[in-house]
Order: sequence, then structure tokens, then C-alpha cells
Amino acid sequence: MGAVPSPVLTRALAPHTTLRVGGPADRLVEARSAAEIVEVVRAADAAGEPLLLLGGGSNVVIADEGVPGVALLVRSSGHTVEPLPDGGALVTVEAGEDWDALVAATVGAGLGGLECLSGIPGSTGATPVQNVGAYGVEIADLLVDVDLYDRRTGEVRPHVPAAELGLGYRASVLKHRDDAVVLRVRFRLRPDGTSAPIRYPELARVLGVTPGATVPAPAARAAVLGLRRGKGMVLDAADHDTWSVGSFFTNPIVPTADVPDVPGLPRWPADHDRVKLPAAWLIENAGFGRGYPAPGGRVALSGKHVLALSNRGGGTAADVLRLAGQVRDGVRSRFGVSLAPEPVLVGCAL
Repeated sequence: MGAVPSPVLTRALAPHTTLRVGGPADRLVEARSAAEIVEVVRAADAAGEPLLLLGGGSNVVIADEGVPGVALLVRSSGHTVEPLPDGGALVTVEAGEDWDALVAATVGAGLGGLECLSGIPGSTGATPVQNVGAYGVEIADLLVDVDLYDRRTGEVRPHVPAAELGLGYRASVLKHRDDAVVLRVRFRLRPDGTSAPIRYPELARVLGVTPGATVPAPAARAAVLGLRRGKGMVLDAADHDTWSVGSFFTNPIVPTADVPDVPGLPRWPADHDRVKLPAAWLIENAGFGRGYPAPGGRVALSGKHVLALSNRGGGTAADVLRLAGQVRDGVRSRFGVSLAPEPVLVGCAL
């Protein structure tokens, strides 16, 4: 058994989320190792207490009423690197490790693969749950396996292969369920210091390369951070545009036959005769521009990117969901396309 997990003095959850909304938990506990995480989860389950796990709090909207039971802040940290027989590098990471700090460390160590995922807030353990992706790269491209705590059996399951996680577009079998807790994550990275192939056209333009080319990983990281900052997607306490969950809506994927007949609507092919549409384009062309405010002005679309709903100060979860509902309904009315929220909604619904 590890050290005793630390209780947190305040029970408020808003300070532990990037959106800065959410009421209190009955109890708030911090765990700094995988063993402590397991200890807290087992104790809560044995007592029949509800449990909420929070990593970086970057992809969650918590109800203003708060949550019953225990909220567990996952603060385990650290990572190791070891060579693989085929020449790759295996990086093993504790679930609570800050994601962008990990990306910076791997790039600094001459490893490539994660650089296009720079600047994304949150913890490493959350990345396979959401199958986090950006600028043409997603976790599914790099993930080897995860260690899970299975709440049904009370046992730790080491080395669960990525192939068993049902990784899809911003989704996995771990999302929207609470019976498996990520303790540790492993990635296979490139040891030659080059980036993953640059697939995203905007990033390729900034780097001055053709799509499919590779570049030094530090160059790709710098370009991605520049693009994200320009869209208010890199956390900055002084910039309210970054008081958000990042992209609030996923890009809708619809059957080819259901694509709206609208001039200029961008689209990309997806699997099974379906098409991916850009949520940002749909939102903007439904009449919701940058900075569009909710009534009262405490919450608004980011002034830099319409996909982000930002807390301008004093905003509540109810304010966020009210604006999200207005945007969703406006897009549906204008284009007949339904937008789905990307963050996990805790104790609330859209």
C-alpha cells in the first residue's frame, strides 16, 4: 500500500477545471501515485460512494450543483524511455503527468511523434480516453497499451493493448464509462528526432512543406504552439479566450447523402461512405461569430475561434450549456446537421 492520499482543503471543483465552472464535491482527495489512485477508488467503491476522477480538468463541464461523493485529483507523475528491439522508443507515462510537459520532454529528448499534439491541456491518462487528436495526429497513431484498474474485479490490468480500446474519432470504449481507471500509458515514438508525417494542410503551409513530409520535431512543436496560441487554445490565465475546454463540439461525420447542399462547405472523406464536416465553419455560417456572447456576457464564443466557448469571468455551467444549446440549435436549423459536445458533461446535460 502506498502513502495515504492527501485530502484537499477546499471542495470546490471549478479551480480544477480549465473552464473554471463546477460546484463542490462532498470530498476532494489528491493521489500522487498509481497505488494511491487504486487505494482511493477501492475505498470509494467499498463504501458505495460516487467517484469522479479529474486529471487536468480540460475536457469536462461540471454542474453548478457539484457532485456527490469523492472527487479524485489524479496527480501521479513521471515517465521513462526505453529502446525497442525494432529501433523505436517506448515511453511509459504515469496518468497524472501533464500532457504538454510530456510532449516538451519527449521532443527535447530527441523523440518524435507527439509534437503535433503540443499545447493541449490536461493529463496524459485522459488522452486515450478521448483519443485526443490535433493537426493530423491522434493518440491512436502512437499508443501501445495502457495499465487499467478494473473496478468490476478490483484488479489492476497491466498492458491492455490499444487495439482493445476501440479508439475512434475523439472516442474510445473508456469514454462515458467509469468502471476502468487509466493508471499508466505507453507510446511508441520515433528515436530519430523527426516529426510524424505532416498531414494537416494549415500546419504544412506554416512549415513550408508538402503534406506527408517530416520535419525536425522541435520545428513542428513550435509551429503547432503558434497556431494554437493564435486560436486561444494554449492555456493562459490572463487570456479569457483560453478559459475553455478547447473545441466544445466535434466535427460532425454524416452520410454522404446527408451533406448539406451549401456552396463553399468544406468536407473531407471519412470511413463507410461518410463525410466529415468542419464544426467551426457550420457555427460561423449559422450566424455565430467570434466573441458571440451568451445573455449577460459572462460566457461567449472565444474571440479567436468559434469552436471554443469561453468563461469571461463569473460564468457558470448553466451559462455555458445555454450558449452551447443556442449554437447547436442554430446550426441544426440552418444546415440540418447536429453538433455533439466534445467534453464530458458531469451532472448536467445539453
